[in-house]
Formats: sequence, C-alpha cells, structure tokens
Amino acid sequence: MKENITIIGGGLAGCEAAWQAVHQGVSVTLYDMKPAKFSPAHSSENLAELVCSNSMRSDDTTSAVGLLKEEMRQLNSLLMNVAEETKVPAGKALAVDREKFAAAITKRISNHPDITIIREEISHIPHNEPTILATGPLTSEPLTAALMKLTGQEHLSFYDAIAPIISADSLDRSIIFQASRYEDGPGDYLNCPMNKEEYLRFADAMAKADTVPLHSFEKKKYFEGCLPIEVMLERGIDTPRFGPMKPVGLPDPRLGHDTYAVVQLRMEDREGNHYNMVGFQTKLTYPSQKKVFRLIPGMEKAHFIRLGSIHRNTFVCAPEILDQTLQVKKQPMLFLAGQLSGVEGYVESIAMGLLAGINAARLALLRDLVIPPEKTAHGALIHHLTNREVKRFQPSNVNYSLFPSFDKQAYKASLSETELNAKKGRRNRLRIGKRDKATFRSKIALATMEKWVKTVKG
Repeated sequence: MKENITIIGGGLAGCEAAWQAVHQGVSVTLYDMKPAKFSPAHSSENLAELVCSNSMRSDDTTSAVGLLKEEMRQLNSLLMNVAEETKVPAGKALAVDREKFAAAITKRISNHPDITIIREEISHIPHNEPTILATGPLTSEPLTAALMKLTGQEHLSFYDAIAPIISADSLDRSIIFQASRYEDGPGDYLNCPMNKEEYLRFADAMAKADTVPLHSFEKKKYFEGCLPIEVMLERGIDTPRFGPMKPVGLPDPRLGHDTYAVVQLRMEDREGNHYNMVGFQTKLTYPSQKKVFRLIPGMEKAHFIRLGSIHRNTFVCAPEILDQTLQVKKQPMLFLAGQLSGVEGYVESIAMGLLAGINAARLALLRDLVIPPEKTAHGALIHHLTNREVKRFQPSNVNYSLFPSFDKQAYKASLSETELNAKKGRRNRLRIGKRDKATFRSKIALATMEKWVKTVKG
C-alpha cells in the first residue's frame, strides 16, 4: 500500500501539488469544499478555477515569469501542460480559456488512480501525515484561525480586484481595432482608442464614481502589481496612461498614429466570445462600472458577462513561519503552498504547489527533501519567502531582483572574443544591457534546473 499525503484546497497550487506528489510515488487525498461551499470569488465546481485574469503573463523565457514557466515544464508541470493545450491568442503572453483550462485539470486529477477527491470543507489541520495547505488567498475563517493558532503569528492580508469581462458581440468594431503592441498586422488584443477629451471625461467620471467601501475591520492594503484602476487615478491624472492605458506602440489605423490613451481587451475564450479588460481591476460599484466603462469608445453598448470586484487575500509572514522546503517551522508535517505561502500570481502559486507536492511526498517516503538552487526562478522565490527581514516582507511576483547578484565575470567568460569586442564601448568598457543580463540569467537558470531535475527524480 502506498504512503498517502493530504492536500487541502483544489486550486492551482493544490492540483499541481497533487500531480507532483503522485509522480513521486505516493497516493493523495485532495479535499476541496466546492460545491458545498464557495468562497466570495469562486463560482465553478471545477478545480483550478481562475478567478482574476486568464493570463499567466509573459511566455518569453528571458523574462523572470517566462523562465519560471519553462522550469516548471522541465519538472513536468500538469498545469503548464494544460495551459499550453487550452491557450488563447495573447501576443507574447500565455493566456488560457479559463473554462476549458479548469475542466481539463479537473478531468486529469479526477481520473488519476492515485488521487482521491473529497468534496467537503476541512476546518482543522491534520497532524498525523504530511499535509499541504493550499487553500489560497480566500482561506476559510476556521482554517485561518487554525493556522494562526498553530503559527502563533497573526496573519497578514491585502486586497486585489477582479477585472470585468465583456461580450464580444456588444463591442463596436468600427472604433475598436485589433493589434498587439509594437507588432504589425492584426494582433491578439482589441484596442479602444481615446483622444485627450475622451480620456479626461472618462477619468473625471471614474473619480466621481461610487466604490464599494471596505469593512470597518479592513485595511486598504493593495498589492502594487494589481492596483484597482480608480486607485491608480488617485495617484495622478496620467497614472493610468502610463500603466494599463498606455497608448505607445498601438497606432490607431484610422489616424496612422498613437492616440492619447488605449484600453486593451484580451480574449477570454478560444471562440473569442468574451474579452477581459486588461489592467482594469476595480472596486467600483456595479452600477458605477456600467456607467463609467461605457464611456470608453467602442464600449458604449458593452454587455458585461462579469463585473469587477474586490476580495481579500490572505498570506503568512513567510520568513518567520516557513523553512526553505515550504514546511511550517513549528509543524514540519505541514507544508504551505500557493498564495498563502507569500507569493503573488498564478504562475508563482503553481510553482510553490509543485515544490510542496514534491517535498511532502518525499517526507512521506522518508527521502531527503529538496530545495531548488537559488540561481533558478524557483530558488529565487524560495529565497524571497525565507530570507527577507520579517518587518519588510511583502508578497511578490517572480522578478530578477530576487535572484543572486549578476555575475559580470561569468557573463564575460561566456562570450566569444568576437562577442566581447562587439560589446565594448568607450574606454574599452564592457556594455551589458538589461536584455543581455536577462538572457544570461535565463540560460544559467535553465541549465541549473536541468541538473536539479535529476536530483528530484532520483
């Protein structure tokens, strides 16, 4: 009989953890409270439901998040494989048809002979076998209380928001044009152009619109990478124009040049029936959203499939609570994964599920636990979670600032004499651009990960 581990939470991290664990040679009991109970942000009975954007961001392996995805592919990530199968056009980003993605994950997990899914809410943390808590940013109150009691540390929380989704047939394509930034020809995004007058009218209406108030016990603590559009506007009239409404590289074909501002819409499903408002997370009230967003050129008659909303995100103070193996220091049989562990973003959450699944299985099998090298994207995230000053810890997406310092000498040694001479500038100094650094870091990380994968499989 195989050793068993328990996973609580059937979201992105929990499903990836289950897949990795069974491929280490254990069986898995996966608990998910849906459909008996739904969190405020969930509505589907499927596992691995995407509740915010349908984008997993850049797929360029020289970007930190693209690198993280490629490392997961080396580790045979279920979710990365299914994302590839269910992707929709999104330029250089990896975006998926959210319903097909969740349905495919649910089918793979449900059909695996070594995974048992139990659809019920768990209100306590098991102590008798390796357990992964992957309940996400909306962990239920009973489990949050149990985790707080276990760790002795009051949990931290911040808030992010969901962007609206619009029916494609309600959009005015005589105004909206199709293009990806800086690319010729029809791209993967729909673009709603605005002149200065239209932008100022839109900004004024949004500034005066009603928002959903926070409860008296809640603090306004948004994640900087997912600010509500109206909060951006509070920081300055042009802040949205230098953010999600940036018009650069998107010339209006009717005018032949860039406009004052642009609202981009990204495909939500493969059929192109629904589109997501890129970067338009919001806490405006539902009536305000309909009124304000219909001021956007081409969206005057927009039919909203889903309106934006705001929700709580819960995470632990990882440097104080977690070891590099993602084990809770005070209870080594317990692992935390996903956003609850202190990372931000779909891809990062999946990556932590992947690592937790491997290590929980190895603990059950009495094998040595593994820690990814710091030069890899996985290792950089683990380092962020466990080596920052406690008072300064904040959840983070993966980025190159989390990696070890750039090794200029190693980079120089990697160049041929011809390449070296080509990169020398005035006074014979070596010029290293941002792209050069990213490409070199990515190359080193993937080579390092390739070697580490053999350790994981051994």
